[in-house]
Amino acid sequence: MASQKDPGVTVVDHPLVQHKLTLMRDKERSTKSFRQLLNEIGMLLCYEVTRDLPITMTEIETPLQKMQAPIIAGKKLVFAPILRAGVGFLDGMLEMVPAARVAHIGLYRDPETLQAVEYYFKAPSDIADRMVIVMDPMLATANSAIAAVDRLKERGAKDLRFVCLLAAPEGIAKMRDAHPEVRIWTASIDSHLNDHGYIVPGLGDAGDRMFGTK
Repeated sequence: MASQKDPGVTVVDHPLVQHKLTLMRDKERSTKSFRQLLNEIGMLLCYEVTRDLPITMTEIETPLQKMQAPIIAGKKLVFAPILRAGVGFLDGMLEMVPAARVAHIGLYRDPETLQAVEYYFKAPSDIADRMVIVMDPMLATANSAIAAVDRLKERGAKDLRFVCLLAAPEGIAKMRDAHPEVRIWTASIDSHLNDHGYIVPGLGDAGDRMFGTK
């Protein structure tokens, strides 16, 4: 179940997603529970972001007879988590698509400028031939998301999608302006960014809550 106004932005309003998101927003949620919920939501969001994957027909033989049956066409996906919080989605998504390749993009947000600083990047060599799903729990200033997509495009990626847990209107507008062809999936579009670049009402720093750090 998903709703959208901008065709490039899909809000996944499935009741299970919304229920789990509410549990995650609670400041009393434990690190273990937060991490587990993020993993579960990753699986549910993966289902939505891959809903329109191309399929082809192949012949198989069931215990009763031969038949033509659908199978995903082309090469498998690349999941590209933005470190560190993006890895919270990874296990859940790999449960859904275990044959997917994984690219890692290490970025951190400079606390003064809020700009993304890269410290690590590694991606499959044939990334140009695969759909790439970039993942980060928060689309706040969008600086990290834009930097990640820029880097993936430099490596040759052509078919990219972005999935997040929460998005701010400011981040969506900036991402859509920088990469208008990259569709966005999110569980919620929150109110705004505060002066420190955090999503309000949000859920705090996803990485800190996932790993139990400050």
